[in-house]
Amino acid sequence: AVAGVRDKTLIINLPGSPKAVKENLKVIIDVIPHAIEKIKGDETECGR
Repeated sequence: AVAGVRDKTLIINLPGSPKAVKENLKVIIDVIPHAIEKIKGDETECGR
């Protein structure tokens, strides 16, 4: 998967096959809410 941000939109490109989409989503699904909070302007430290 490849992800990026444009303006305040999180863009996630996933592979073409359903199996690969499931595998990739399992890895990133838990961090999506955190990414959205950061995009919205949350400035708390998160890299520790």
